[in-house]
Amino acid sequence: MPRIALVQQKAGPDRPKNLERALEAMGRASEAGAGVVQFAELAVDRFFPQWPGASEARGLAEPIPGPLSDAVAARARELSLVTVFNMYELAPDGRMFDSSPVFDADGRLLGVTRMVHITDYKRFHERAYYAPGDAGAPVYDTRAGRIGVAICYDRHYPEYMRALGVAGAEIVAIPQAGTVGEWPAGLFEAEVRTAAFQNGYFAALCNRVGTEDAMEFAGESFVVDPEGEVIARAAAGDEELLLADVDLEICRTSTARRLFWRDRRPDLYPKWLA
Repeated sequence: MPRIALVQQKAGPDRPKNLERALEAMGRASEAGAGVVQFAELAVDRFFPQWPGASEARGLAEPIPGPLSDAVAARARELSLVTVFNMYELAPDGRMFDSSPVFDADGRLLGVTRMVHITDYKRFHERAYYAPGDAGAPVYDTRAGRIGVAICYDRHYPEYMRALGVAGAEIVAIPQAGTVGEWPAGLFEAEVRTAAFQNGYFAALCNRVGTEDAMEFAGESFVVDPEGEVIARAAAGDEELLLADVDLEICRTSTARRLFWRDRRPDLYPKWLA
């Protein structure tokens, strides 16, 4: 039964200090018995997409592997922690992505999930920085189970959340940058609970926290079981290391796997969704 740890912490203007705090949080997660640790969106950077033309943003993008992801990989290897990170990626062709590198407990880079759906509205000017992800919806075989990633905005798309289920995800990590009052009360939680219930997996949403210029990030990270029940919740507005034990056997016996998946009609869906 893996224990997962969600690192809900602030990001100050000093990136090296933010990284130092992230690596220290991984140590605390290990000490608490976690086998998986995950981070919020843009884990060690200020949330630059709140402005359409943040001049410092380009210098933050890094290749994967690269100095930032290598530091996280080394810490994952040192602590034997499966790690879901999130960062600004610079691809070899010059495009930039909102990306989550996923590391196994031996520090190996298993792959990189790139956010697929890119939005633009007040305080979320993401099209100014991110290319649409081109790597699909991968699910990674890790020492702690089969893990997929839905980066922030992607969680709003049932097709994407279903794709992770079709690929066999047992845990879906959701790095998020969600603000206070961004959505109607309870709605952002309800859609994650629904996805977990409909697909028979655990969903773990790790949110940013703290005030950054015009934005106040909410915190309130949470973990949902395959029946759609919240089994762990972090505080609003405060830093916290949220821990939850996840029994992956529940995925196999979930309502979704016993009923919904049995009665699916994938032969019809492409006709309706075209």
